[in-house]
This record gives sequence, structure tokens and C-alpha cells, in this order.
Amino acid sequence: MKKIILLVAVAFVTFACNNLAEGEYIITGNIKGMKTGLIFLEKQSPMGMGYMAIDTVKIEDGKFEIKGKTTEPEIHFIQIDKVNGKIPLILEGGEIAVEVDKDSLFKSKLTGTYSNEEFTKFNEGSNKLQKGMQKKMKAFETKNKALIEIVEKTKDTAIANKLRAEYEPLQKEAQKSMEDFTFEYPKSHPKSFISVLIVQMMMNNPKYTPKEIEDIYNSLDESLKKTKPGKSIKENIDALKKKPAISQP
Repeated sequence: MKKIILLVAVAFVTFACNNLAEGEYIITGNIKGMKTGLIFLEKQSPMGMGYMAIDTVKIEDGKFEIKGKTTEPEIHFIQIDKVNGKIPLILEGGEIAVEVDKDSLFKSKLTGTYSNEEFTKFNEGSNKLQKGMQKKMKAFETKNKALIEIVEKTKDTAIANKLRAEYEPLQKEAQKSMEDFTFEYPKSHPKSFISVLIVQMMMNNPKYTPKEIEDIYNSLDESLKKTKPGKSIKENIDALKKKPAISQP
């Protein structure tokens, strides 16, 4: 009998935790290395200059909870009082959990909602790629340490040009790897909010044609097309289509 009562109680608590209305969110956080303080939930100001706090809560015994409601997914930031840096997250309906290391904010992990879990995976993949390229560049510097020291002492342009010619391909490889990783993401993650943000960035990259951007945009989930960035992309695509073609001389 006691077991049955316990199971019912657990089921009730689980149901209560997940019984959120549409658009409601609960952000729960654990902070490593900090017992008390303040947490600010921020968003970028309407003019795009600086940030504005939309909620402030207390940290109690290394934990915090923020509740609210949002109409659609949007990038927000968690700012810890007296700690440099911000933790980006996707504010959307549902239960969002944040594991925070105040001394290394980039190690923070987001779980709970689909977009935030994908955001964590995207950041982990990006960081892994960057570390790989940094390792290659460090190896180059170690291999050419003697020559680098000669250039620093003598300003020998011939050696400097030789080193530059060997180093620039590494820089270009790093940039291309990061671009490929980023801009291939929407094709394999059509429901992730990160995807619509990436497509929005593609609008400002001359490397991509309007047709390429439109094809990727069309492959996104309909829910993403209804967001602010989704609508902005559609408006820009339509505007580009209306522009008269430039005739060749």
C-alpha cells in the first residue's frame, strides 16, 4: 500500500512539473563554485546596443530558478552578478536546465528543451573543431620556433615571408572548416532554432547565392519560419527576387 501511495505521489509531482501552459518556461540552474548572489536573465536591447534584464532572481545554496512566459524561441543570456561573460540560451517554452561553472562559463551546459540541447551539441562540436585547429597551429609554432625567434630578432623578411606562406593555409583551413561546420548544420537540423539563426547570417555572406539560401530556408521546419528571424529571412529573399537582374555589358 505504501509503495502504491509513493508511486502516485511521484507521478503527481512529475505531472505537476511538466504541466506547463503553452509558452511557459522554467529555467533551473546549478552553479559550481558559488553559493549566493544574483542572476539576471537578459536579452539584447531593441536597437541592438547592449543588453537589458527582463528578470532577476537570487542564488540560494548554488541554485536558482527563473519562471516566465514567451511567445516564441529567442536568444537570451544568463548574467551572473560580478562574473564576466554571459551564458547564451534559447528561451522557449518548457523546462530548461543549466549547469554553470562560473570560472569557465563556456563549459556551461543546457538541457531540457530540444533547441537548447541542440545548442549545447552545436557548441561542443564547434569547440572541438577549434581545439583541433589550434593544435595544428601550435604544432607549426613549435616546429618553427627557431625561425620565429630569428625573425623577431633580425626582422629577416625572407624568413618571415616563408613562414607566412606556410601559416596562411592553416588559417584558411581553420576558417573554411568552421564555415563548413556552421553552414552545413541547418541542412541536417531543420527543426533546431540555431538553424534559422545561421540561415539569417548567410544572408550577409556573399559566398552564398540567394538561391542557395532560399533552398535551405525552404527545408526548415514551418515552426522556424514563423519566428522573427524566419520572417526576416523570407522578407529579404522576397526583396532580392524583386530586384531587377543586372545586365552584362
